[in-house]
Amino acid sequence: MVMRAMIQRRKGLLMLASTALAIGAACAVSAQQAPAPAIPPEAIAHPDIWPQAHWPYKADPALEKRIAGLLQRMTVEEKVGQVVQADIASVTPADVKQYHLGSVLNGGSSGPYGDDLAPAAKWLQLADEFYAASVDKSGGGVGIPVIWGIDAVHGNSNIIGATLFPHNVGLGAMHDPALMRRIAEATAAEIRVTGQEWTFAPTITVPQDGRWGRAYEGYSSDPRLVSDYVGQFIRGLQGEPGATDILKGPHVIASTKHFLADGGTEDGHDQGDAKISEAELRDIHGLPYVAAIDAGVQTVMTSFSSWNGVKMAGNKSLVTGVLKDRMGFGGFVVSDWNAHGQVAGCTNASCPQAINAGLDMYMAPDSWKPLWHSLLAQVKDGTIPMARLDDAVTRILRVKMRLGLFEAGKPSSRLLSGRYDVLGSPEHRAIARQAVRESLVLLKNNGSVLPLNPGANILVAGDGADDVARQSGGWTLSWQGTGLKPEDFPGATSIWAGLNSAIGAAGGTATLSPDGSFTGAKPDAAIVVFGETPYAEFQGDLKTLQLKPELRAPLATMKKLKAQGIPVVALMLTGRPLFVNPEINAADAFVVAWLPGSEGAGVADMLLAGTDGKVAHEFRGTLSFPWPATADAKGKHLFALGYGLKTTSDTAVPPLSEDPGVADNAQQGTYFANGVPAASWSLIVADAAGQQTRITTVPATGANGDVAVTATDHIVQEGARRFAFGGKAQATIALTTQAPVDVARESNGDLMLVTTMRVDTAPASTLTLSARSGTASASVPLAGLAAPGAWRTYGVPLKCFANQGVDMEHLDVPFALTTSGKAVISLATVQLGTVADQIAACPK
Repeated sequence: MVMRAMIQRRKGLLMLASTALAIGAACAVSAQQAPAPAIPPEAIAHPDIWPQAHWPYKADPALEKRIAGLLQRMTVEEKVGQVVQADIASVTPADVKQYHLGSVLNGGSSGPYGDDLAPAAKWLQLADEFYAASVDKSGGGVGIPVIWGIDAVHGNSNIIGATLFPHNVGLGAMHDPALMRRIAEATAAEIRVTGQEWTFAPTITVPQDGRWGRAYEGYSSDPRLVSDYVGQFIRGLQGEPGATDILKGPHVIASTKHFLADGGTEDGHDQGDAKISEAELRDIHGLPYVAAIDAGVQTVMTSFSSWNGVKMAGNKSLVTGVLKDRMGFGGFVVSDWNAHGQVAGCTNASCPQAINAGLDMYMAPDSWKPLWHSLLAQVKDGTIPMARLDDAVTRILRVKMRLGLFEAGKPSSRLLSGRYDVLGSPEHRAIARQAVRESLVLLKNNGSVLPLNPGANILVAGDGADDVARQSGGWTLSWQGTGLKPEDFPGATSIWAGLNSAIGAAGGTATLSPDGSFTGAKPDAAIVVFGETPYAEFQGDLKTLQLKPELRAPLATMKKLKAQGIPVVALMLTGRPLFVNPEINAADAFVVAWLPGSEGAGVADMLLAGTDGKVAHEFRGTLSFPWPATADAKGKHLFALGYGLKTTSDTAVPPLSEDPGVADNAQQGTYFANGVPAASWSLIVADAAGQQTRITTVPATGANGDVAVTATDHIVQEGARRFAFGGKAQATIALTTQAPVDVARESNGDLMLVTTMRVDTAPASTLTLSARSGTASASVPLAGLAAPGAWRTYGVPLKCFANQGVDMEHLDVPFALTTSGKAVISLATVQLGTVADQIAACPK
């Protein structure tokens, strides 16, 4: 799910509906709710052609009587509260009591008391506080316990010190359902330590396009493999199907996501549209839900995405007709992060269409208060039938009772709570290390280079060799998995640390050199670690299946080492198969490590021979996604689904074509969006002397520490970057490329360079916007900036730069923002366009 905390909201800057005016506006939205447009026929499912699952919970008259009794005593305000879920960065325990909220969640970058890196004890402390508020009956109310949902998607990955298992893309390569259950059991135990009861996992998407930024959350592009995994993983989390009092064991409830076809969207766009037939929707994307329901999954999360133009959270034929009625799902349905606001005719503050379509719980992280008020008004005026609200609340209460939540007591009193030795325990780390071993896939081993002799002199190179955050990927301590430090991973082992330990123990010599340089004796072999940097959701979307240019420096290292006669083993960190033929050609052996998590020693297990010189652990991982032959996502495959070599295989990979098969990896005319530069572009901060710092993760600093760079929100979470200029000297933020673009034709008309910015603190001196080609540059002052706090678009006609001598056929810096005084500026987009709120005047 979209589990992001709003850093600004955490500071109280964007707490929606905190005033009576906002509440009144929410009620006004209810009264003026736009009618939902008719659903087109191609987006209406036919439940009778879908398979029936076997829900393992039989009717329980005593349970139903208890629920009916609660419903009879509950006020409509209490019922509405049960169907609303708020993020801990935007809600307090007092709010939970006052509004009778049924659930809270923590975003990927939200943590207890405003600290997303809070120690485990603080998580448990806050869990107790939310629970106590929910069951407090002083002042009236039935006191229904709250449940806390968390994105524990590769271990309890929000918590410092927890075991980080490989991401799903790697687990799929194991083809080991039994190990999946053990991973789920370990994850559930570590969640229980910090007091949560509900994980938004497993993701059972079936990704069909590797350009999708969430592809690594899927086990496979083959729905049969996903189906084989899901039942075992749910059993590991929840216990055996049909069991009640789940909290009496070391278990939590699960949530399969995202219903439905989030992995089938057009061109791999996150939150996009799956323009596919109902047969494909059913047979590819729907198949794993049969196994999930058979295993008794307690919750299902709807997708942000659409099917043939209709958002899933508002598609009654799928949510009610297929999932609940035909397939027999007997838990409750929760939405994704404010996904209800994307349903036609809806806003984040008001969406009766979603609950009327079958949604049972709104994930309204920061919009929960206006949504609560609008839902209340819509129930009272009949827009939402009371019977539908009662059904939603009944489903939620059933899950809470199966969980044993009413009898479990406060979180700190439950099984495993506060057992901090369970977090990252040796037993759990051993399971994760085994998963790393089983997930690695050997694509090439020409000359039987692997396994390496651990007693030899081995060079370890590449920019990803000694970085636990890099090898763990997104959804790690923070939403994007960026801005983290080594000390944030106590007990974890980087790939370098694992290799160094094993080689040292065998009497060999290991040397870490990111750029591949060395002195003294020539190494016997080199391991070069390279690949993707962390990302999550839409920030990982690609236009073509290629590494970003700034991540390809290790290729030169491989070629340099190979030219010196040193055998090269390439180890790729990635969330998806990508076109890397040049890297495969440059290496004697090529291993895909995916995103292995905290146990880097598992990599050493596979690359090194035993002390007896024989294979210590044979490769068993095989591709659960086909590997592309070009960067064209719709092109041919180089390695098929199921491909994977053994060290004993006699298969030699011949030289491969290095033609990516695509013209350009950059999105034409867009240079910066969603908080990141477009492919082939770099975001840099420079001082007056031209000293540059490339910004790849946040938080970061540049210009000798005088400019602080952090994430902020624009339309989507962390969709912009905030630059705080200290004012000690002149500083510049810029977008640069090593492959200049030709915009000469565009400069002949009215096309502009358009940037969306927000002035957070007005500049103390002139702010200029410049463009450059080589050494030729031109500047335009940005005068009359909008008042602080408002997003505005500013346009500069391209002819302004052309007329000042910039070579628009070879533009390598389309955007450079410079000031010498204190200022705080947030940047959302930089692109070519024709419309802007304010157009800068060209110098005479």
